[in-house]
Amino acid sequence: MLEQLLVIVSVTCLVMVIPGPDMVLVIRNTFVAGRRAGLRTSCGVLTGNLVHITSGLLGIGWLISKSILAFAVLKYAAAAYLIYLGVTSVSSAGTTLDGGHGGRPLGERHWFLQGFVSNVLNPKGALFYLGVFTVVIAPGTAAGTMLVLVSSMMLISASFWLLFVSTLDRPIVRERIGRSQRAVNRVSGGLLILLGVRVAFAER
Repeated sequence: MLEQLLVIVSVTCLVMVIPGPDMVLVIRNTFVAGRRAGLRTSCGVLTGNLVHITSGLLGIGWLISKSILAFAVLKYAAAAYLIYLGVTSVSSAGTTLDGGHGGRPLGERHWFLQGFVSNVLNPKGALFYLGVFTVVIAPGTAAGTMLVLVSSMMLISASFWLLFVSTLDRPIVRERIGRSQRAVNRVSGGLLILLGVRVAFAER
């Protein structure tokens, strides 16, 4: 079990520091609306991870990896959503740091859903967890061991997002970002659009 745990910890840490749609979205929402928005978005991402983990354990991830149609549907849905978020970010370049559009703050559920939808629609997430489980979980692996491995992955992910968002929300960081909020929205929006295009043309 120790060897399995080391593999899980190492792979999860490596994946967390690689920039992707989830990270860009969390950065964007934290800069736009602060720590609470960033944490809500992160919670949505983590919930999406649980969906991928569950689907991997149930074999749905295997089905997606074998079905060209299923993979394509998820891929293009994820690409369309990321591009939509990117266009929205670019078009709302005047958004303030309190998350208001014309003085109306977005609801907390909004941030959670953004993180959740962005993560759960990404077929790469399902394939990643399927690959990890294929390596570290054998048919005879005890339920208790699987629980420890999954819990370790979620704990590492949650700790990373908490530290990441807290760092982004430090006064000195927010002060500097606040001076160039329009540029932040445009850059983050552009990155989301590029990531959406990249997902659309991604191969399995």
